[in-house]
Amino acid sequence: MTRVLVADDQALVRGSFRLLVETAPGLVAVGEAATGVEAVELAALTRADVVLMDVRMPEMDGIEATRRICSSPDTAATKVLILTTFDLDTYVYAALRAGASGFLLKDTPPAELLAAIAVVARGDALLAPSVTRRLIAEFSLQEPLVPASGLGGVTDREREVLTLIATGLSNTEIAEQLHLGLATVKTHIGRLLSKLHARDRAQLVIIAFRTGLVSAGPR
Repeated sequence: MTRVLVADDQALVRGSFRLLVETAPGLVAVGEAATGVEAVELAALTRADVVLMDVRMPEMDGIEATRRICSSPDTAATKVLILTTFDLDTYVYAALRAGASGFLLKDTPPAELLAAIAVVARGDALLAPSVTRRLIAEFSLQEPLVPASGLGGVTDREREVLTLIATGLSNTEIAEQLHLGLATVKTHIGRLLSKLHARDRAQLVIIAFRTGLVSAGPR
């Protein structure tokens, strides 16, 4: 079972998300947080696998809460899925830097939200909605490019895999395009995560943009 913590300052929103989670097979809601402080505390207490994190909350916003959750040894394995009202919320750029694994709009259809939770929990595929790709591309433009030498130790094949990850392809699609077995693709991704010290696929995409491996458009 994937353990999900819901963090939002609106009780009605929290209740709606919790009910949705509890009716889905394979998911269990382990708590609700009304503030960023509560989100950090409950993430550690409940050992949540995924936190659905609102951006604007009292006491501590969702960005700082995300940073604390992702940087703490006690919750290092916890994934944060940001839920935002605006598809180009400037706060989301900071959330990427803080370690968030994905982003969704609050008006996302229920089935897509549940699918996103599963995706983030297993770290198997980056969320593909256009808003996520756009946010990551925009984020990369806010950060200085780093030399391609930052990919030192990454093999040519791993670079190919990293490029395809950054374009939003799933593991299955990468396997088909490179004529590799699915297990081989997963092995390459695991090595990329290790070599580049990345938490998940979202961070691999950021690295691909920042090293110039994938272009985000005119700077």
